[in-house]
Parts: sequence; C-alpha cells; structure tokens
Amino acid sequence: MHQRDLGQQGLTVSALGYGAMGISLAYGPSDEKEGTATIRQAHELGVTFFDTAELYGQGENERIVGAALAPVRDEVIIATKFGFDFTGTREEGVDSRPEHIREVTDNSLRHLGVDVIDVLYQHRVDPGVPIEDVAGTVKELIEAGKVRYFGLSEAGEQTIRRAHAEQPVSALQTEYSLFERDVEVLFPVLRELGIGFVPYSPLGRGFLTGQAKPAAEYDPTDMRSWDARFQPGNYEKNVAATNRLAELAADRDATVAQLALAWLLAQGGDIVPIPGTRNPQRLSENVAAADLTLDESDLKLIAEILPSGGFGARYPDSMLPTWH
Repeated sequence: MHQRDLGQQGLTVSALGYGAMGISLAYGPSDEKEGTATIRQAHELGVTFFDTAELYGQGENERIVGAALAPVRDEVIIATKFGFDFTGTREEGVDSRPEHIREVTDNSLRHLGVDVIDVLYQHRVDPGVPIEDVAGTVKELIEAGKVRYFGLSEAGEQTIRRAHAEQPVSALQTEYSLFERDVEVLFPVLRELGIGFVPYSPLGRGFLTGQAKPAAEYDPTDMRSWDARFQPGNYEKNVAATNRLAELAADRDATVAQLALAWLLAQGGDIVPIPGTRNPQRLSENVAAADLTLDESDLKLIAEILPSGGFGARYPDSMLPTWH
C-alpha cells in the first residue's frame, strides 16, 4: 500500500489505517477471535497503522490489538489514547493530569505488550489541565523512550497551537467523512504547522457502506441505535444521498465505501483515514480504496450530492466534543 507522512517528526504509515474500536465497543456484541483475525488480515493487506485507546474497554481493546500484532510488531505503528476519568471524580469526565497520563501510559504499554507506544493521543481536551502541561508530560515520555509521537484528538486551533509549541504534534484525529465536514476549518492551521490528519468514522459509522439500517434495527449496544443520522427523518435523506453516491461509484467500478474513502484521500496527502470493520470482505474492500483515484469531475459530482455533509448531528449535544 502507498505510504503517507503524518507530521514532520518522521511518522510514516500506510495510506489507510485500521480503527480497532469496533472490536470491543460501540458496534454490538464483540468477538475477540474475529477481531484478531481481521487485524492480522489488515496487516497482510498492507495496513501498517492500527488505532486503539484506553477507553475501548479500559485496556481490553489494547490487549487484543497488541496480541494480534505481536508477531509483526516491528512492521507496524500502534496508536493509543489517554484522557478519560473512569473514577467518576472529575466533573468534566476527562483526566489529563500529568500523573494520570503517566499511569495510563504504563498501563497501555502493559496491555499492548510493547516497549514503546508509537503514537500517544490525548483523547479529549481536558479544560482543567493546561495543554502545555499535557504536551510537556508527553514530551517527557518521549524522552524516556516510552512514546515516539504525540497526537491530539478533537482539539481546536488554540489547543493545537499551544500544544505544538511545547511538543511537536504529529497528528490530529477527529471525525471526518462525506457526512461530517466541520473539521475542515482546522485544515489551514494543520498545514501551517505541518500536522497530519487522521479521520475516524470515515464511513459515517457504516452508513457509507451502503448497508445502513434504521436505528431501531440495531442492537441497543450499538451506537447506531441512537446516532441521529440513523433516526427517522435523517435516515431517509442519508439513504437517498448514499444511493446517489453508489450510482457514481458503480460507474467507477467501485463501491460507495471505496468512493467515500477515496474522497478522503483526495482531500490531501497528509490525511490517513482509519476505517474499522470486523468483516473480512469489507476489510478487503476498504483497503482497495487506496488504489482508487478520483478526478475533478468525480469530486464535483460528489460535491453536488453532499455539498456540506449528511443529515443529523454526529453526537448528542451532551457528548459533542467542544473544540478548545
């Protein structure tokens, strides 16, 4: 697979990564055996960038990812994240205090079964901790050899600038897809500072696979059961848009998912989407999108179908990240 650089600190990864969250969180009942097989298949298909987090099962997802990749550890980049409070003692629900970052990092190293974390993201901005303290702590972890590269997730311009001044940021991770465009306002600052961008949920939580169902048909443990884009009213509009995209994709001998991923890759050479799946066929389909090139006429048609994103908010108001 083609390689792309994230940031200016030497981080090089496959053009498409793999998001492991769905193996153990948010998309219905999990199956470790199935997840392990999918991760290993992704590597065999050329994926070298794997994304997990403490939040995804408080170490369980990290354990699965680490064990699956152990035989090829030297060939892959593993990213994980810190930043949530699981004790219920902090009003904001987040925790990026330096002592907590160090504790989580040591836990993640143990769960992953690795000597160093390739990319360590702050999962959500902690308004109670200056970002300089967060970046400084990660800088110390890098100097100690426990971490290689620093990333942010769902952060705003001022946080990005202040963090980058303390410790260079290699990547920002935020939701981005044909359905969700808000983060585009941050692209100028990312490119000014030379920071790469990693879109999560690049297929609209599965809607852009062309296989979406109404919210009521998903298991209650599946986040799509409450996602606004799958609710009556929004669902029908999003289906109509996806059907039009599928027609365009068919003309290019591709699937709508491949079209959606190729669109993301076409937004810049510093963008590396991390689609997640537990389906081997879907995985192969996603990886093949790295070889699909869209021309200006394709991009124009896509813009006509979805000029500003899909219908429905990506999170309920109570969960919507605030960009500081």
